[in-house]
Amino acid sequence: MNRRQTWGLGIGVALAVLGSAWLAIIWWLPSDEELALRITSEAEQRLGVKVSLGEVHWALLPMPAITVNDFRTQQAQPLIVGKLSVYPKLSKLLQGTLVLDRVEVDDATIPRNSVSALHGKHETAPHVADEGVLLEHFAVRNFTWISYSGIATSYDGEIDFDPHWRPRHAALRRPGVTPPFVLTLARDGDEDRWQTHITVGGGTANGHLALKTAEDGVMQLSGQLAPLGIEVASAIGAFNRRSPISGSGSGQTVVSASGKSPGELARSLHTQTRFTVSSAVLLRFDLDKAISTLGKEHDGQTPLQEMTGQLDTQNGAEGMRLTGTEIFARAGKFTATGKGTVYHGQIEASANVDIIEGAIGVPITLSGSVHKPKVSVPPGFLAGAAIGTVVLPVIGTAIGARIGGAIGKLFKGDPQSPLPDKKGTLQK
Repeated sequence: MNRRQTWGLGIGVALAVLGSAWLAIIWWLPSDEELALRITSEAEQRLGVKVSLGEVHWALLPMPAITVNDFRTQQAQPLIVGKLSVYPKLSKLLQGTLVLDRVEVDDATIPRNSVSALHGKHETAPHVADEGVLLEHFAVRNFTWISYSGIATSYDGEIDFDPHWRPRHAALRRPGVTPPFVLTLARDGDEDRWQTHITVGGGTANGHLALKTAEDGVMQLSGQLAPLGIEVASAIGAFNRRSPISGSGSGQTVVSASGKSPGELARSLHTQTRFTVSSAVLLRFDLDKAISTLGKEHDGQTPLQEMTGQLDTQNGAEGMRLTGTEIFARAGKFTATGKGTVYHGQIEASANVDIIEGAIGVPITLSGSVHKPKVSVPPGFLAGAAIGTVVLPVIGTAIGARIGGAIGKLFKGDPQSPLPDKKGTLQK
């Protein structure tokens, strides 16, 4: 047999093998219509709600691919995926197993409230093999998340996976945002530890994250970040939210979470940040005006020479809760200490504003919508100030204001109200 005949026989054998494989795959895979029915049934079973699909198509050439267009859940606010592209590995298909080379999601809209409505309807997660890489690459483009309060934020991103669903590399971006927001994770070898780099608000927040898994399957996420030179208003604005202050923020952040799945980790995410903001400005609050009008007017701004404190964030079933404690600010002749909570677009905060180096303490409370909170001064403060003025002008007003503030808190049953010590001096 000559060389030409040998090549011809080899090509013929190869074509016969490929032809047989092709027939096997065609026999194994359903039609587009059958595949659409299978996807619909599986999705409804897992999600617990009705779903609808636009067009479903699969192909083997130029590479194996399954495409789903216009996926929607039947909810008041539907989960929408404009296009879902799945690319299986042909070699694994020929072995009768499904391993995905990559999955791409385009133009998705995911309302937080609609996701919450699905919880509890699919308590058991699908069984996933504990070996190998079942998905190598996942990418999203124009992925829009709608928060509990209705704020929409779009992202682009990608993840490369190692075995056991461990990210080898991951990146998340906010397209069209200036200065840019970019978060990247890079795995340290084969350890469950990732170097974390964040660019936001013209500054950085770099550090590390680590993951530990207990024998019962509960995962514990921990980490630390170091925010540095972040313009606060710009950073918060990058996520379509309005910041109450501007200025350059730096500090230290501790990250923690626990759960048996990535979803549970995300829903339990907790951060604690000790921060300092330099050249800070209260953007929509004029402290002088608020005090002089007894809270009736406060529109404007207040430059701050100093601002420090702690900010905690806690994810939960109904969104994120923000809690500020040990807040201290200095603004010219004023110093202020306070605390507050923001949740579901509502604020509850209190502060004590000291005038003339602590001689007069003005208690101020904020409540209501974060966009237009109600500012008030307790009636006890007004009574105390008036009594002090009658007894001893100027100095009496300062002392009376302190007493008035204490009386106002006592009337409200505040366990943290200042009380006189053995010498009769009010304790702070």
